[in-house]
Amino acid sequence: MTVASDIDIARAASKRPIQEIGCKLGIPSESLIPYGHDKAKISAPFIQSLAERPDGKLILVTAINPTPAGEGKTTTTVGLGDGLNRIGKKAVICIREPSLGPCFGVKGGAAGGGYAQVVPMEDINLHFTGDFHAITSAHNLLSALIDNHIYWGNDLEIDTRRITWRRVMDMNDRALRQIVTSLGGASNGFPREAGFDITVASEVMAILCLATDLDDLERRLGAIIVGYRRDKTPVFARDLKADGAMAVLLKEALQPNLVQTLENNPALVHGGPFANIAHGCNSVIATKTALKLGDYVVTEAGFGADLGAEKFFDIKCRKAGLKPSAVVIVATVRALKMNGGVAKEDLSHEDVAAVERGAVNLARHLENLAKFGVPAVVAINHFTSDTNAEIAAVKAVAKGFGAEAVLCQHWADGSAGITDLAEAVVRIADKPSSFHPLYPDAMPLFSKIERVAAEIYRAGEVTADKAVREQLADWERQGYGDLPVCIAKTQYSFSTDPTLRGAPEGHAVHVREVRLSAGAGFIVAITGEIMTMPGLPRVPSSERIRLDAQGAIEGLF
Repeated sequence: MTVASDIDIARAASKRPIQEIGCKLGIPSESLIPYGHDKAKISAPFIQSLAERPDGKLILVTAINPTPAGEGKTTTTVGLGDGLNRIGKKAVICIREPSLGPCFGVKGGAAGGGYAQVVPMEDINLHFTGDFHAITSAHNLLSALIDNHIYWGNDLEIDTRRITWRRVMDMNDRALRQIVTSLGGASNGFPREAGFDITVASEVMAILCLATDLDDLERRLGAIIVGYRRDKTPVFARDLKADGAMAVLLKEALQPNLVQTLENNPALVHGGPFANIAHGCNSVIATKTALKLGDYVVTEAGFGADLGAEKFFDIKCRKAGLKPSAVVIVATVRALKMNGGVAKEDLSHEDVAAVERGAVNLARHLENLAKFGVPAVVAINHFTSDTNAEIAAVKAVAKGFGAEAVLCQHWADGSAGITDLAEAVVRIADKPSSFHPLYPDAMPLFSKIERVAAEIYRAGEVTADKAVREQLADWERQGYGDLPVCIAKTQYSFSTDPTLRGAPEGHAVHVREVRLSAGAGFIVAITGEIMTMPGLPRVPSSERIRLDAQGAIEGLF
């Protein structure tokens, strides 16, 4: 049997005009800013008009640690939204925008898969509505203003050795991690060491995703620390008079994007920081808008629950005052077998013992999620090679932690294959939630890192050089001690070693660098070998991406 590819399924979709999708949510046509026939931005004035409406129920979709076998978190998010609508609930989906770097590198698209996708898939995975380009431009405007200020006399007395603001681009390019700028003589400025991060790691991306409106956006942009003077006092973006122009570049990008699923249900796709190097959630504006428009909002946080869910709870929910009602943790039999030591090429063979060994990863995540006070349900994303005995083993593990595990077949059957999960989510979401973050605001910064490492990663210790500890203490003296921490860590393991699958414990987490995102409102702690500018693999996905004879895109996903 030939199985249609994701892109073929998306191309065959029966899309409705975006105004019809908006009408389902009560958005008048004049409040939509169309980008073609099938995507639009929701206008800021309309969003402001929703302020007095009650909020719906917020559902987070997270997952076990990712493996090459696949988990299907976005697919499940989209499928669950369709499933809730199928059983008569008014549900809205909120997901992140994909980054070009991974799409052309190794990760593939981020619009779901099979018969649980958002469309137009090609647009979403490429330039979409230009949000990422706007973020890149705003970020690099600030970079240009820094070097221009130094060139014209440096009235702010910026110490060029202490500039912390790097440049960004939305592509994986390891050659740009560490560079020297302004070579070529006096007319080109003063040479200095610099570098690039990927756009999704930009503080501007984090700010766009955490800002509540344009005024808040501009205030946060102005609070960005670009570097330090010789006396080590900070220099802010507002000192360079950059905040106004940056806000202008981001004015349209701040408005959430409305698209549709294959079943013509509404989805907001907006913002896209990675959870391994940033906070990994879609925008606060999109989530809050959806909560005013729907009775149930299904959103996701990147990678496994040790990264995305923790940051969703400890950063996004804390900052935005959100109170999630339920969490869905996605697992596959295949991925659990990999955690149990089975090689990728052998995953199609039944191995209940390997499922049981690998299920320690699922169990650890369920234990961790319970610490936030949000009830959980397990979504078993079905593959045709799964056997009844293997599925029963996953259900038994979940039951041991007081969670229901539901078999989901949305990839193959769309909403019809996920109604059981939708009904389970409604049952637990309609009960009161006792959500709370993992640590209080007042805890010292290094203690916050230790709390996450001990409680979520099950580390035996957190190590850091003296300079890192002193930097954290200095930020506390400057008034930043109440900020949450955003730990940059590999997504493939609870540890900082990507090869350690299952549920390792007692390991050491080394914090090699800390960065202050004063505008976004968190401290970034970089651990292990994690890179804020990824590289391309030996065989990039771009080698398979091309136009066919009819001009249609091939190989994107």
